[in-house]
Amino acid sequence: MSEHLPRRQALLLGAAGLLSACASPPPPSAHPEGWHEFALPGKRRNRYRSVVKEGRTAFEAVSDHSASLWRRRLSIPAARVGPVSFSWWVEGLLAESDVSDSAREDAVARVIFGFDGDHRRLSAATRAQFELAELLTGETPPYATLMYVWERRAPLEAVITNPRSDRIRKIVLDTGASQLGRWRDHRRHLAQDFERAFGEAPGDLVSVAFMTDSDNTRGRARSWYGPLSFS
Repeated sequence: MSEHLPRRQALLLGAAGLLSACASPPPPSAHPEGWHEFALPGKRRNRYRSVVKEGRTAFEAVSDHSASLWRRRLSIPAARVGPVSFSWWVEGLLAESDVSDSAREDAVARVIFGFDGDHRRLSAATRAQFELAELLTGETPPYATLMYVWERRAPLEAVITNPRSDRIRKIVLDTGASQLGRWRDHRRHLAQDFERAFGEAPGDLVSVAFMTDSDNTRGRARSWYGPLSFS
């Protein structure tokens, strides 16, 4: 029986990595744009609220040894996946965080896009991870998840594969401390970035989320996310 333990542990770690892309169903939300907080099983929740930050309407995210998403469902056909604009304002960095290391995989700012696809193309190990994630959360993870992140020291435009699941890829848009304490505006072409990260064209876009997390490094972080728009 012990010979099965490494595979079981690998599945559990992989499923844990997928929990940033799917989460347990939230309570009903009254937010007019359909945003909800989504809790991650076993994780302390962040605090999200609507505010005005330096003249800009924003969502404030406060993470205290915690991780949860502020997410919205979408239904955008693959043929219409194009440019997206968003902004973030970060107060400070997390000491020792590193999105390429599963033990320190926290980020002060993330914008997360979930894409549909043909799940039959996934490896047997990934399908097993997805099944376990569905048992834990009540929903199947997206076929592929593309994250834009603010990293502590990784190079700009680096593409980083999640250490626990290759179905999550990250692109570094800001790095280090030089741009802290100001609005950072980004405009990206989602389809092109997806192809660069995954080596294939994207499927339908099914979700978008903001997340600031500090659970792995046991730290505290506060960030703000401005309005997000598709072109």
